[in-house]
Amino acid sequence: MTAQPEAKARNGKARSRNGDDRPRILADLTPLRTSAHYRRLWFGNTISWVGQGMTALAISLQVYDITGSSFSVGLVGLFSLVPLMVFGLYGGAIADTVDRRKLGLASATGSAVLSAGLAAAAFAGFAHVWFLYGIVALQSVCAALNAPARSSMIPRLLPPEQLPAANALSSITTTSGTLVGPMLGGLMVGFAGYQSAYLLDAVSFSAALYAMWRLPSMLPDRDRTTAKRASVLDGFRFLATRPNLRMTFFSDFCAMILAHPRALFPAVAVLWYGGDARTTGLLVAAPAFGALLGGVFSGWLSRVHRHGLAILLSVGAWGAAIAVFGLTRNLWLGLVFLALAGCADTVSMVFRNTMMQVAAPDEMRGRLQGVFIVVVAGGPRLGDFLAGTTADLASPTVAVTGGGVACVLAVTLLGLSRRRFARYDARDPEA
Repeated sequence: MTAQPEAKARNGKARSRNGDDRPRILADLTPLRTSAHYRRLWFGNTISWVGQGMTALAISLQVYDITGSSFSVGLVGLFSLVPLMVFGLYGGAIADTVDRRKLGLASATGSAVLSAGLAAAAFAGFAHVWFLYGIVALQSVCAALNAPARSSMIPRLLPPEQLPAANALSSITTTSGTLVGPMLGGLMVGFAGYQSAYLLDAVSFSAALYAMWRLPSMLPDRDRTTAKRASVLDGFRFLATRPNLRMTFFSDFCAMILAHPRALFPAVAVLWYGGDARTTGLLVAAPAFGALLGGVFSGWLSRVHRHGLAILLSVGAWGAAIAVFGLTRNLWLGLVFLALAGCADTVSMVFRNTMMQVAAPDEMRGRLQGVFIVVVAGGPRLGDFLAGTTADLASPTVAVTGGGVACVLAVTLLGLSRRRFARYDARDPEA
């Protein structure tokens, strides 16, 4: 009768001697150590994200080089956004129907071929803006198909207790691509032309393709009696019956729509700080830098079990940091608060993704990730519109600080109206 408790005690002492119980500060690398499949997938995805960041900047530069129009460069974002939102939902449904490994391979191959096509066109001197717009749209389609397949694989590769660490590592991937990719792209275009950035991006997909190729079959866990084709509407019906999962989206809306000052950064740089385009660049980079730091110093996240409360607090911290940023007139202090906001966003993202991966059945994970893509793609655009409109009607200060305060109030009301969400415990997940 006492053998099992004694064994547990010995295991506990062994863990203590190995240092597993010590509080972590830096990112928890356990998922990279314990799963070779996840390790290859993470490295491949990180490399390809940097490559895509290079291509995104190179396309913007080439469009401006061809047209000399900032409006034409802005259309690049539109041609990227619309296919991402439209195909994001259908990509999730497809990921819940077919072998996710094959879908990931096919979509990543498509992205690699498109980058190679950009390189070939640049080498041949084929410079037409409509061609670049078309490639951007097709790249978004591939991304919309790839993301739900890739994200829904992670819970099949790792145990639930490692998912917060895995999502923190994923945040490092995305923010590294956002920060490092454009810098490398600018250098490559400056030294060797557009074709060099496109070609390097195409080559970078080889790591992601190799990782996908080595994965086992990833068929969704679906009841054989259910319909063969997963329905997008079924995903929304499922979400309608899962209040905790809905709250992850509602809380994120508070941050993205009410307190998203990105569209005001050019005006803020001039009016508040007397700066120029370089100042705007610093303002844009600060939240991403903070998000990267949040991922690097994320070791403590695996010890948090009250994921709902953590989401509410981190969204509130985002709103508070944005509100204080709106009151600053010192550039470096403003950058600090934007970085703090980015760090809080990483914490929120880690726990939102973890809740979707753990509290949802495998057969629904692709469709929930598809909804997540639409929310992430569309929410900030609504935030840009609201911030710009408020700034024109009142002032940038009212738009930024008022938006931050509104975010804090809204997420507080959400938490008070849905107390079960604040009590959500990852050790006993309930969607």
